Amino acid sequence: MNAPAAAADVMPHVMPTYGRLPIALSHGQGAEVWDTTGRRYLDGLSGIAVNTLGHNHPKLVPALQKQVSEMIHCCNYYQVPLQEELAKMLVERSGLTNVFFCNSGLEANEAALKIARKYGHDKGIARAEVVVYEKAFHGRSIATLSATGNPKVHAGFEPLVEGFVRVPLNDIAALEEVARTNPNVTAVFLEVIQGEGGINPARSDYLQAVRALCDKQGWLLMLDEVQCGIGRTGKWFAHQWAGILPDVMPLAKGLGSGVPIGAVVCGPKAAHVLKPGNHGTTFGGNPLAMRAGVETLKIMDADQLMANAAHVGEHLMAALHREFDKLPGVVEIRGQGLMIGIELDRPCGVILNRALDAGLLLSVTADKVVRLLPPLIFTTAQADELVGILAPIVRQFLSEPQPA
Repeated sequence: MNAPAAAADVMPHVMPTYGRLPIALSHGQGAEVWDTTGRRYLDGLSGIAVNTLGHNHPKLVPALQKQVSEMIHCCNYYQVPLQEELAKMLVERSGLTNVFFCNSGLEANEAALKIARKYGHDKGIARAEVVVYEKAFHGRSIATLSATGNPKVHAGFEPLVEGFVRVPLNDIAALEEVARTNPNVTAVFLEVIQGEGGINPARSDYLQAVRALCDKQGWLLMLDEVQCGIGRTGKWFAHQWAGILPDVMPLAKGLGSGVPIGAVVCGPKAAHVLKPGNHGTTFGGNPLAMRAGVETLKIMDADQLMANAAHVGEHLMAALHREFDKLPGVVEIRGQGLMIGIELDRPCGVILNRALDAGLLLSVTADKVVRLLPPLIFTTAQADELVGILAPIVRQFLSEPQPA
């Protein structure tokens, strides 16, 4: 492809915090997007699990236009009826009781960590600690990157925030050892499916065992559903496949279908830990974001998008298995619904650019995992198109000699 100039040349006044690809997207329709040169791409990433309804959704766009004409922002000095409307919808879908609204997944996770510490202090634990996980990713603030299990995210930002105890995923014995030896723990904090860490699911039996241990120890169970929640796996929240309830559940990404939003949904043990003055936000819960959340959930219900995510996800997973199961170099295909990772036996960052050249948006995470997060409106035909583009790219890549 005839690529435009590098980002550093065309965006010289923007801090170089991203390794940007050499295109600029101009508009989208459904699960397709076009760049500023008019080239079309299939969207297999949905803005990293954000554009739940795809692009230019015929029900969402008019609702947001109407809201913009009425009120975009008002501060939390005042009652915001749309906050209560969206909170009620989230409570009904989760089985929890109360919601705090913010602006992003990082902020939701930060609020969850504050809840865990305050919960511990209220119980008389002066140095409250939180169990976190290897390969986890919870954000890039100083606290959330400290909770994150990736040394590359930590590098250059030490000293890290203390108060975290790290264990491997799906190893209940390791968590039981923490319970036996550490009296300062107040919460367990994990992603139900690790996203940035490589699409690593927590097993249902593990989640059930963690829930039981938290109940025994009096700990909060905090499940980060920022990436895997809002219908992506075929249920509203990924932990629902295990038949459990968390005490704290951070959400963001897909909740606003592209409008920045975050939420912390809490059950009875955690819902009233934070009091007036303990936490807050200027932009969180603004009417535009709340309207985006309300309309997203309504449309998902009306258009049966959770069932679609499950159905198209099964179709996509089956097609990927047909293509890759016997291919040397493919380690594992894993995930659920429309959250799928293909782990290779070598770093595969070049696949990001090759897929772009072939007209497909995706990502590579944890160095060796091709990550697919299409919008929940994806069709089986689009899943077939995705596999038709991706399979020869992966085959070609794996046939090449590995660098010395």
